[in-house]
Amino acid sequence: MEALRQDDPRRFGHFTALARFDEHASAVRYVARDAASGETALVTAARPELAAVPVFSRRFRAEARTAERLAGGWVSPPLETGKAAGTPGDGPEPLWTATGYVPALPLDEAVGIAGPLPERVVRVLGAGIAETLSRVHATGAALQGLAPGTVLLAADGPRLTAFGPLGAAASAEAGPEDRLSVRLGYLTPEQIAGEEVSAASDLFVLGLLLAYAATGATPFTEGPAEGASRRIAEDEPELDGVPQELRELIASCLAKDPAERPSAGTVAAELALEGAAGLARGGWLPEPLAAAVADQGALVRALEVPAAGGVLSPGAHSAPAAPGGAPQSGHPYAAPAAPYAAPGSVPPAGPPHGGPTPYPAAALPAGAGGAGAGGGGPMVSLPLPPAPAPAPDPGASRRTLLTIAAAAVGGLVVGGGAMAALGSGETAAATDDKPAPKPRRTLPGQAPEPRWTYTHPASEAPPLTAAVWQDELLVLTGESQAAAVDLRTGKRRWQRADAAKGQAALAAGTDLVFVASPTEFLWLAPKDGKVVHRVRYTEAFDDLAVGPLAGSSGPVIWFTASHTVTVKAPKPKKGKKKGKDKQVPEAFFLAYDIVRRKELWRTPVPAGRAPGTPSYRVAAERSADILVRQRSASLTPAELKTAKGKGSVRSFDQRTGKLLWTKQYGAATPEAATAGDEDGTLYAAVGTDLEAFETDTAKPLWRVEGTEGSVYGTPLIAGPLVHTTESSQSVGAVERESGRLVWRRSTEVPAPGNAPAITLSSSEKTLIAADAVQVTAFAADSGERLWKFQDIGAAEPEGATVSAPYRVLTVGKTAIVQRERSFYAFPVA
Repeated sequence: MEALRQDDPRRFGHFTALARFDEHASAVRYVARDAASGETALVTAARPELAAVPVFSRRFRAEARTAERLAGGWVSPPLETGKAAGTPGDGPEPLWTATGYVPALPLDEAVGIAGPLPERVVRVLGAGIAETLSRVHATGAALQGLAPGTVLLAADGPRLTAFGPLGAAASAEAGPEDRLSVRLGYLTPEQIAGEEVSAASDLFVLGLLLAYAATGATPFTEGPAEGASRRIAEDEPELDGVPQELRELIASCLAKDPAERPSAGTVAAELALEGAAGLARGGWLPEPLAAAVADQGALVRALEVPAAGGVLSPGAHSAPAAPGGAPQSGHPYAAPAAPYAAPGSVPPAGPPHGGPTPYPAAALPAGAGGAGAGGGGPMVSLPLPPAPAPAPDPGASRRTLLTIAAAAVGGLVVGGGAMAALGSGETAAATDDKPAPKPRRTLPGQAPEPRWTYTHPASEAPPLTAAVWQDELLVLTGESQAAAVDLRTGKRRWQRADAAKGQAALAAGTDLVFVASPTEFLWLAPKDGKVVHRVRYTEAFDDLAVGPLAGSSGPVIWFTASHTVTVKAPKPKKGKKKGKDKQVPEAFFLAYDIVRRKELWRTPVPAGRAPGTPSYRVAAERSADILVRQRSASLTPAELKTAKGKGSVRSFDQRTGKLLWTKQYGAATPEAATAGDEDGTLYAAVGTDLEAFETDTAKPLWRVEGTEGSVYGTPLIAGPLVHTTESSQSVGAVERESGRLVWRRSTEVPAPGNAPAITLSSSEKTLIAADAVQVTAFAADSGERLWKFQDIGAAEPEGATVSAPYRVLTVGKTAIVQRERSFYAFPVA
């Protein structure tokens, strides 16, 4: 790291550059500070001569979009992408992207400090990378970009920092006669043979990284440079230094035949069945690396906003830079290597490539590169790949063209095949003339192969609701229409505009699909979606505005509705002026039979917050009554004041709709998750605990303590167990009778959030937890973690970032997992 140079930009949007971090073939990185928040960021700016070339600009932005879609877990999203302001001279303004700063060490630097890493560190590192690869590969894409300099080691786990070939090729060098000098250590046999990049290619490079982390050397690099490509393509890897427990797995990743390599999910499960976050909990870095990460963070925090002469730490004075841009040993940014050398290890002689020591490492953005030379192998020459279309500006210099080609190595230009290169912006054509791949190994922890996948068309809005009809159809409703997907094949059967914006899809007997739209009830033919019957609310319910469904049981649905009535002002006393008439909302709770198409009863209830329709949820159905909670968002201010922070449960007679009673249960708030069973027990979240009450008397029965700072979500009752979910990302089971904790497991999602939504398979043998990050399956009786699944939504680089949470529906022996437009049908017990 060094002071800013005269020709460096000073501002990137609202980020102020503090210091020059380092530079690569395609970009320069700067430590910067957000003027608005004061947070530290790392800004990557493409070299000006490259930013002016359209093909490079598209690649750079595509990789930034890929990083946004991968955000979560071990990937930090870009904070902003744009063009720099205040660039001296008349040259083109550089492309740039910024990410939040995370104190971390690149893998090559970590190995240089501490030597070969312990087995637990290798497991956390590999599991974290594999978990991200699994999300990418689920969409039919390949990540690329893995190298010792693009994988970082932070205090809580690894970070991935490159999301396509621009990042992977940062160490390539343009040579004469249209040839490239590249480090072959992190290419694959299929790339050397000129074949397409695939998901299996990512697994080969992951095997190389794990071998390098475990031994300090990369397989295939020993020997003359001219034989490097032959060794990668033909020789068996040298893995004697790899711990015995990891050797077989790494060897399988390095199989020459891509079809024989394991999947990313298999590797993640074998390295850390509890997940990388679980294995890293409590600290995972050896002491010298943990100290280096901590000191690096302190060094960056000490940086000040630049004055005219550059950037200095408080009280420091500038010193001349050593040749190549590295600071002199007395410079305040010189890397303190000696204190971090592990006992018995040899401190590194210098930074990779002879450039500045990469302090501080940070969560680098897409396209940044940072691929270091550590373990990279000899430099050898390869022919330049053909330039991607469209061609660069004919006026670009020869040097620019060579640099673009250097950035392209590692899979930027790929041949035919069915795999899209993530971040490339291009999808290769599918081919059918290849033999079927050999079956991959499967392990506990890896999601099973889906029976089918379905992607909702991009021309339509994402589905609002999804429901299963008669074990035959997956019915989806959206803003413009409803559609049905065949549950056996995953193929769309029909779509109809009539049932747009539906809030539910239910079975109306054995031959019709019932959909509740904003203005009417509809009955559709399952064969083609044609409307067979319709009931308009204005005609059937006296102009009532119908609210969301509260619940259903067999042919009966329950819902709320309201309208506004005029209450005339009372007759004034003699000599007084008559008051104004008032518009007052009236609300009702209704039961309706969707088979007979008949209203069963209507009961007046207190009106909700404007416009007046309360929102109910059926918490339990018993033989004689139903228990109902009102969603807190629809409570009026007066009701909230009267409740004094406590929520209420109402009991309605099943046959007549008469309100039987209203009760409060302990200190359960209006927002508290609540569910009841047919035996007369109500389960409610009270503070951080889950408490059971006798429904008819509100008498407390038992209490299960939760995690500090966490709250319970809505429980599921099945047989003798109550299945629980907590915002600490834990799920579990307790005995209904006694409240004894049977099991509790973490989903291993890195960050806390809302409690996962839990679903049971039809057999009640599998409990499935879904949140914003992943889907995790557990054995319902024991809590054994069975598998987990992630995807990244749309695979196209131009696609919008997908942040929607996962949802799960179960039918028979299938679990339908949805994330916005994407649906996967997984087999379950």
